[in-house]
Amino acid sequence: MFEYAPAPESRSVVELDSSYGLFIDGAFEAAKDGATFKTVNPATEEVLAEVATAGPEDVDRAVAAARHAYGAWSALPGAERAKYLFRIARIIQERSRELAVLESLDNGKPIKESRDVDLPLVAAHFFYYAGWADKLPYAGFGPDPKPIGVAAQVIPWNFPLLMLAWKVAPALATGNTVVLKPAETTPLSALFFADVCRQAELPPGVVNIVTGAGDTGAYLVAHPDVDKVAFTGSTEVGREIARTVAGTGKRLTLELGGKAANIVFDDAPLDQAVEGIVNGIFFNQGHVCCAGSRLLVQENIAEELLASLKRRMDTLRVGDPLDKNTDIGAINSAAQLARITELSEIGAAEGAERWSPACQLPERGFWFAPTIFTGVTQAHRIAREEIFGPVLSVLTFRTPAEAVEKANNTPYGLSAGIWSEKGSRILAVADKLRAGVVWANTFNKFDPASPFGGYKESGYGREGGRHGLEAYLA
Repeated sequence: MFEYAPAPESRSVVELDSSYGLFIDGAFEAAKDGATFKTVNPATEEVLAEVATAGPEDVDRAVAAARHAYGAWSALPGAERAKYLFRIARIIQERSRELAVLESLDNGKPIKESRDVDLPLVAAHFFYYAGWADKLPYAGFGPDPKPIGVAAQVIPWNFPLLMLAWKVAPALATGNTVVLKPAETTPLSALFFADVCRQAELPPGVVNIVTGAGDTGAYLVAHPDVDKVAFTGSTEVGREIARTVAGTGKRLTLELGGKAANIVFDDAPLDQAVEGIVNGIFFNQGHVCCAGSRLLVQENIAEELLASLKRRMDTLRVGDPLDKNTDIGAINSAAQLARITELSEIGAAEGAERWSPACQLPERGFWFAPTIFTGVTQAHRIAREEIFGPVLSVLTFRTPAEAVEKANNTPYGLSAGIWSEKGSRILAVADKLRAGVVWANTFNKFDPASPFGGYKESGYGREGGRHGLEAYLA
């Protein structure tokens, strides 16, 4: 095995202020009541900055700014709106190293993921929707589609800047204005994006960013002058939002939890499948709503596949997110680490067999070793509940029909993966899976032109692609 020397990315490319205000009507300002919270680096528990907590008055001001900006912004020709989006995309590319380091500092994800996956996709989404801005009459939603108005957008902590791009880009392209609330554990990249908007000379009020915890999000979602709500996060909070919005006439899209099945048939290319399994569950520490957290492997190859998977897991490097060799970074927060730990202990108590590679975890910060459970049944909580961490449950099957039945035996329906050399089998199984996205001989691949979303408790509506425009058009 190779011995790796540390290859740290420099923190010096990011200049952090000690405190950040709310971004309302093109300017940063303190919260009315002066309330703040601290955002920490999950790898070290070091405080990165103090951030304003938006209260009801602040949300009122942000929504009023978005409403005021809406008239002029929605009246702009699509080609003019596209210029702003193209400009934002180019600035993101120019500042991608800075933003990638910032994302890894605030979120805990490995720098090679924020640098090579998140930031290229963020820019790509703005480029893609910039291209749609002047072609909306040809999108299939009528000859003269209109924007909805003011969009309230609440995003999670697992892909802070990418989730922002998924929501802000189509909203702006279609002529809406935005009030966005980032997650309280990862607000910094959204606040840096506010600076990108100023650099791109986006008209004041078109994008507003209010930071805070769940209360801030609740004020925003319930605000009477909001026309559209878009939320990505937990199914539990999604239910609350649906209840709040019910009967108000607000448009709503929800992208919620998942418990994806990664199905490996006995004719699959095993080495390729192992890489896909590792990518499916250990990418971003398993903080992925569409993570392949249930491995369904055909019984006659289970032993061989598991041996190969364990060998591969032995090579995973857990540690400093800013080290370019790191495969698995820090868990995003103490609360999330506690949930992962609790469900893993329940898995072992219920009789599943737990295995992790030997790895030394740092003493400070929030860390969890990559873990697999074998001997898992459909009744185990670890096979039913979303763990949202680097924990894989392994189940076996004998026939394609059994694989489909087990894959669909979940309240979620966000994604799935199929590994087989037979195209006919892939198509036949994919057709029976109740999942919004099905990958074939790969996993966790995203493209701005491809829609993403789920069924059942994974939410409704689609983001990305032509379908992603629909949520923002009246």
